[in-house]
Amino acid sequence: MSGKGGGGGMRRVNGAGGRIIGGRAAVWLERIRVMTVKELLQFSRDGALILFMIYAFTLDIYLAGSGVRLELSRAVTVVLDDDRSFSSRELTARFGPPSFEVVGKLRDGSEGSGLLDRGEAMVVIDIPPRFEESLRKGSPTSVQVRLDASNSVLGSFASSYSTQIVSRFGLETALERLGAGGSRREGMPGVMVEPRVWFNPTHDNRWFMSIAELLNIVTLFAMLLPASAMVREKERGTLEQLLVSPLNPFQVIFPKVLSMAVVILAGTGVSLFGILKGCFGVPVKGSLHLYFMITLLYIFAVAGLGVVISTVARNLAQAGMLTIITYGPMIFLSGAWTPPEAMPEALRLMMRLSPLYYYIDASFGVLLKGAGLSLLWDSVMGIALLGGLLHGVGLWRLRGQFR
Repeated sequence: MSGKGGGGGMRRVNGAGGRIIGGRAAVWLERIRVMTVKELLQFSRDGALILFMIYAFTLDIYLAGSGVRLELSRAVTVVLDDDRSFSSRELTARFGPPSFEVVGKLRDGSEGSGLLDRGEAMVVIDIPPRFEESLRKGSPTSVQVRLDASNSVLGSFASSYSTQIVSRFGLETALERLGAGGSRREGMPGVMVEPRVWFNPTHDNRWFMSIAELLNIVTLFAMLLPASAMVREKERGTLEQLLVSPLNPFQVIFPKVLSMAVVILAGTGVSLFGILKGCFGVPVKGSLHLYFMITLLYIFAVAGLGVVISTVARNLAQAGMLTIITYGPMIFLSGAWTPPEAMPEALRLMMRLSPLYYYIDASFGVLLKGAGLSLLWDSVMGIALLGGLLHGVGLWRLRGQFR
C-alpha cells in the first residue's frame, strides 16, 4: 500500500511541475505577444517612416528596374567618311540599332573631337581615303574608332561591339575577294556557335535590376528598423524601464525584430507580386514558401547588425548614419554590382562576411533558377551562422550597458 501511495505522490509532483513549466511558457509567450503588438502600434504611428517604406518597396524598385540600363543602347555615332564608296557605306550601315545609331556625317576630324569633348557623341568612326581600293587589292587598311569612355562600362561595350563589327566586315570582304563569298561559303567547313541562354533568355536587364534593388531594400530596412526602435527607447528613457521590468534582454529585443520582420515581409510581398511580376514580368520558378522563409531568416540575421548599431548609437541621427556606413560596404561586397571573380583576393574573402552575399545567391537561385534547399543549403547556413553571431554580439553589448 505504501508503495502505491508513494507512486501517486510522485505523479502528483510531476503533474504540478508540468503545470508550472507550462505556465512559465505561457507567460513567456504572452510577453512576446504583447511586446510585438506594442512595436507594431508604435510603427503604425510613424507616418513618415511608413511613407518611406511604401516608396522604397514600390516606386524605388520600379525606377531601378526601368531606369537603370547596363547595356549599350543607341549610342550616338557620327561618321567621317573620306572614301565615300560602296564599302564605306556598307560598313557604316552596320553601326545601327539597337547598340548604335548614326546621327550624322562629319567634314573633318576636329568636329569629331569636339563632339566627344562636349559629350554630344559617344562614337566617332573615321574611314580613310581609298578604303575600298585597298580592300579590293588586299592591301592592309584601317578604320579608326574613337570612343567616349567616361562611362567605363558603356565604353567597354562600345569598344567590343565596334571591334566585332569591323572585324566581321573585314573577314567577309577577304572571303569575297578570294571567291568564297555568298553561296560558296555555305559548303565550306566551319564552327557553328549555338548559344543557349538559361534563366534570362531574353536578356531582360529589368529582371536583374529589380530583384537586386529589392534585396538591397530588404537589407536596408532589416538594419534600420530594429536599430531605430531600440534607439527610440533610449531617447525616451523607456529602455531602462523595460530592462528593470520582468522582461529579460531577449524579450526586449526579439519582439522588435519580429514586428519589423512582419512589416518587411509585407513590403517584400507587395514588391514581388506588384512590381517584379506585375510590371516587369519576372518569373518565379522556385518555391515562394522557400523564398519567404529564407527572407525571414535573412531579416533576423541582418537585424542582429541593427541591434549592434543600436548599442553604439545614442540617438536616431547616429543610428541612421551608422546604418548607411554599414550598408555601403555590404552592397559592394555582396556581388550585386561587381562579380566576385573580378574582385581582388582580399575582397573575395571579405565577401564571405556579408550576409547579403549569401542572400543574393539564394534569392536569385529560387526566383530565376528554381533551385531548392538541396542546392542552396550552404547559402542558408551562411545566413544563419552570421545572424547568430550578430545577435549574440548585440545581446552581449546590451547586457553590458545595463549591468
